Amino acid sequence: MGLGPWEIGLIIIVIIILFGGKKLPELARGLGLGLREFKKATREIKNEVKSAADDVEDIEKEIKE
Repeated sequence: MGLGPWEIGLIIIVIIILFGGKKLPELARGLGLGLREFKKATREIKNEVKSAADDVEDIEKEIKE
């Protein structure tokens, strides 16, 4: 059950009414920065997990030898 175009349009209109046209660029900028930080954090966590998994695989290979 997703949002249709009418629901999204209504949400945008409500946001414009609540925050006004002058605050929207500031809100969008803040949202963009927040999303960028979130993506960066998830990428770092993913790299750490992959590195740990590679270390475990190396240790398993050493044990088998």
